[in-house]
Amino acid sequence: MEDKEKKKTKPFLIYVALGLLIFFGVQQYNQTINSPTVSTFSEFKELINNGDVVEATIKEQSNTVHFKIINDEKVFQTEYPEGFEGEIFQILVDQNIVLTTDTEPAGFQEYLIAFLPWLFIAGFMFFMFSQVRSNGNQVMQFGKSKAKEVDEQLPKVTFKDVAGAEEAKEELEEIKEFLKSPEKFNNLGAKIPKGVLLVGPPGTGKTLLARAVAGESDVPFYSISGSDFVEMFVGVGASRVRDLFKKAKESAPSIIFIDEIDAVGRMRGAGLGGGHDEREQTLNQLLVEMDGFESNQGVILMAATNRPDVLDTALLRPGRFDRQVIVDRPDLIGRTQILEVHAKGKPFRKNVNLKTIAKQTPGFTGADLANLLNEAALMAARKDKKTISINDIENSIDRVLAGPEKKSQIISDEEKLIIAYHETGHALVGWALPNADPIHKVTIIPRGKALGYTQALPEGEQYLTSKAQLKDRLAMLMGGRVAEEIIFADPTTGASNDIEKATEIARKMVMEFGMSEKLGPMLYGKGSNEVFLGRDYGRQQDFSDEVASSIDDEVKKLLTDAHLIAAKILKKFKKQMEMMVKVLIEKETIDKDEVANIFNSIKKVKIKGTGASLKLA
Repeated sequence: MEDKEKKKTKPFLIYVALGLLIFFGVQQYNQTINSPTVSTFSEFKELINNGDVVEATIKEQSNTVHFKIINDEKVFQTEYPEGFEGEIFQILVDQNIVLTTDTEPAGFQEYLIAFLPWLFIAGFMFFMFSQVRSNGNQVMQFGKSKAKEVDEQLPKVTFKDVAGAEEAKEELEEIKEFLKSPEKFNNLGAKIPKGVLLVGPPGTGKTLLARAVAGESDVPFYSISGSDFVEMFVGVGASRVRDLFKKAKESAPSIIFIDEIDAVGRMRGAGLGGGHDEREQTLNQLLVEMDGFESNQGVILMAATNRPDVLDTALLRPGRFDRQVIVDRPDLIGRTQILEVHAKGKPFRKNVNLKTIAKQTPGFTGADLANLLNEAALMAARKDKKTISINDIENSIDRVLAGPEKKSQIISDEEKLIIAYHETGHALVGWALPNADPIHKVTIIPRGKALGYTQALPEGEQYLTSKAQLKDRLAMLMGGRVAEEIIFADPTTGASNDIEKATEIARKMVMEFGMSEKLGPMLYGKGSNEVFLGRDYGRQQDFSDEVASSIDDEVKKLLTDAHLIAAKILKKFKKQMEMMVKVLIEKETIDKDEVANIFNSIKKVKIKGTGASLKLA
């Protein structure tokens, strides 16, 4: 009711103010246009003595005389000194001038103009006090929660709208069932989890799942971002947490969803110096509300994060976030389902197979796939097509993976030849090795930061990677650099990214995967988790300098062997390499079928030995 009255009052006050401004503006304009011509008192007396004044009006309230002169329709005005009324009257009578007097008090307009500044001040004060009263003291709203309750009138998101996350949906079905019929669980003495933490990479659909739970449950749903709790004023975040849970309790059963909870839920004492800052106060209040002395019966807290490693351990214990739901990158079936969802409303040609596209996009998240189809639609629209073809989709995949095509980039014939040999080196080594991923596409068209690239895709879903596969991947990465060395004897900077990737894989093999015979199955360093400054800053190296030197030796050995393997393969199949380079220069892009035609005579090789004793079989 207060909001409605406020909405009605504001336009009324605005219209009144505008009306007053227009009224006084018109009055002022009229006064300016019709105001008498001002004359001095001495000039007025001189005109009387000369007999030029024919008509006069004495304004006693303002000590002025309005008069007219011979052969002039203008009205003149002069001001006389206080107490000269009688003298002026006598002069005018003696000259037989038509005389009138005006003794009326000042009108409403004069009084209003005199008191107008005070009226404005009073109106402003009234407006400020009314704002404070209607908004519940707006000045003190800092501590109120910024959570938005989902509007029931808006279209609801359900589990049918979520694809590629079947396991996560099964986990959340329990939450939905409890909110709809809590007695079914209470009769068995079961307690529903107080908190559900959605964990997964960005773009996998965590927020969408939370919205689906709200749509399925038909209960009040309060959504807020973790950053909304953080303010520059001390105690504001904790106050907002209290207000949020108060609202949720009043409308229980209800759901609270905090997106990017790592903004407020990072582990305490992790700041440099271990200070107890405003964020930690907010976290403490959140911990109390989730599992304190007061019961939160009927209030379920859901949260999402892609950095569970930085969250405070007190948040993750049973009684707070009892359950963690992993929302991982979708598999082949999941990617197909996601593509089907985002393909609705888009006209595709008959040759477009969504399952084939799903096979070409391993590691893509739901957001990546949505962007993929959208980019394909944009490409088709730019070419004035009525439908989306498979070429549009493949170009879109290339755009997402490697960046936009640089058609304007001019590359010399010499550099083009170097790039062709470089990419052929990757493709040939990958084709010859038994454990490398199959070659899908090779191109020398510049995209993004790459001057060309070779795309190798696994045949199916892969959750584990063997040592042999990693070694073959290292050799394939070295293939481009080795091809340049064999043909031109002067390698370029084009292999910098390949060397970076190869070094990273080799170091993980030694330090994390335990694939070094010399160092054995032991973890060296903190692992693959991202560095959290507050926790990891100042950590000492957990291995000796001698071990560090051995790690470097083992990494170098792996990279050297990969280089030797690539060199032996390329020298052995130099004829096929030359054939492919010729085709690449001509066509610029070669698909997997053309690659197979060129390399059909090459049989898979076997690697025996290491270092100087390394041989191909």
